[in-house]
Formats: sequence, C-alpha cells, structure tokens
Amino acid sequence: MRRIAVIPLLLALGLAAAPAMARPHRIVSLNLCADALVLRLADRADVLSVSWLARDPENSVVAAEAASVPVNHGQAEEVAALRPDLVVVGTFTARSTVALLRRLNMPILELGVPKDLDAIRAQIRQVAAALGRAERGDQMIATMDERLAAIRSPASPPLAVVLRPNGFTAGRGSLVDEILHRAGIRNLAAERGLENYGEIPLETVALSGVRLLILNQSENRTPSLGEAMLDHPILGALPDLRLVRVPARLWTCGGPEVADAAALIAAAAREAEEGP
Repeated sequence: MRRIAVIPLLLALGLAAAPAMARPHRIVSLNLCADALVLRLADRADVLSVSWLARDPENSVVAAEAASVPVNHGQAEEVAALRPDLVVVGTFTARSTVALLRRLNMPILELGVPKDLDAIRAQIRQVAAALGRAERGDQMIATMDERLAAIRSPASPPLAVVLRPNGFTAGRGSLVDEILHRAGIRNLAAERGLENYGEIPLETVALSGVRLLILNQSENRTPSLGEAMLDHPILGALPDLRLVRVPARLWTCGGPEVADAAALIAAAAREAEEGP
C-alpha cells in the first residue's frame, strides 16, 4: 500500500525532472557492476548514489571509493528523490524498479552481462560515452589490455576446473572460460561440452586429472552449506591438485579487473608446473 501511495508523488518528481544533458552531473547507479564503472569513469562530484553492494570489499573493486558515496537499495523512491539525469542499471536490477523509473521518464542506461573480453571493452566504451568521458574509457581499456599482454602463461597448459558453491562451474561461452584461456589454462567443463554455466559432478573432477581447482572465494570466507562440498574428502585425496583462490571481486563483474584474475591463475599454474 505504501508503494502504491507514493507513485503519484514519484510521477510528479519524474515529470519535473530536467532533461538529460550531454554530460550527466547527477548520476545514480543501482547495480554492483555499474557502480565499478561509474565510480572510476565519472567525476566523483557527479555521482549522487551507488548501490549498497558497492561498499562490500568481498565483491566490489571500488569499496574504498564507495565508502564516501551515499548508497541506495534499488528503490524507485530513492532514485526519484535524487532527481538524477542518468540512472545506470543492470540486467538483474529489479524489473519493477526499472519499469517505474521508465514511467517517470528517467534517463536510463541498462547494462548487460559481458561474456567475453570484447564485450567488456564495448561496455566500458558504452558507459564512458554515456558519462561524457570517452577518453577515460579508452584509457581503462588500454590498461586492461596491457595487463592481459603481460600475463605469462605456463609452458604446458594444465587442466583446471572452477568450482563454485553447490558444484556450479563455467563452460564454453562464459567469461570465466575466456579468462582461463587467456591465462593459458585448459577448462575441464568446456572440454566436457558444458555450455555457459552449470553443474559438474565431483566424481568427474576426481577422475579427470585436473591440476588446478579454482575457487571463487577468498581465504577468509564465511562458511556456508553451499560451499561444504568444496571440502569433500575426494578432492583432498587428489595428490597433484593445487588449490587456487580467486577473490570474487576480480571476476564477479565483467570489468577490467578480469585481467588480474587471469594473471593470478596463470601465476598459480606456473608454480604448479615448477613443482613444490
């Protein structure tokens, strides 16, 4: 009832909003991945609010920058009250919020989920152009490409598997698979024909001869039932298996930090190649 009651007020605020400018000066982001691009490409004074997830150091690469920026919880009421001239949302932003903001005639930039490096580059250019900061986008891409070019892959590509809670992994057509490829690593899930994201049995992992078990977590993770399978004895019994932990913030989003994820995995592969 409360949300219904405020809709007339929101409509009034939206209709009263000033038309969008060539370079927006009142930017609101409602998505973790959008937060990372907005905070690094826009002038700080132009960013009115980012999502509350931007302050989470486990998943956000801009947690330090977001500490001094007001946050929102993705509610249309919050956004309308700020009278933004650009709202950046993502594919997984609440559809009800996005629909209401469109009814309010709010200028919206909706970002998809990049599945490869070219899509990352395209999205950086898209956001930078919308912010009127094309040159900053070009520099961000150049820096990412320099990091990718500096990666030293192992001489002989080892077989690896990425395991996430509940046994989920990434196969062909996923950004994770491309990151592994750029690191010089063979992806078990892709070689077994898995497309995009899905599950893989631990028995398959144990019998495949994988050398690297890549986990999407930091060392000091919070235990959960979904992650209990990662401690299964069958994995601990594999003598040549090396555990690699990739902080979620490096590849939760399709941003330039994926180059750091690839470099970390490549370094672990080289260490495994050189032996104990």
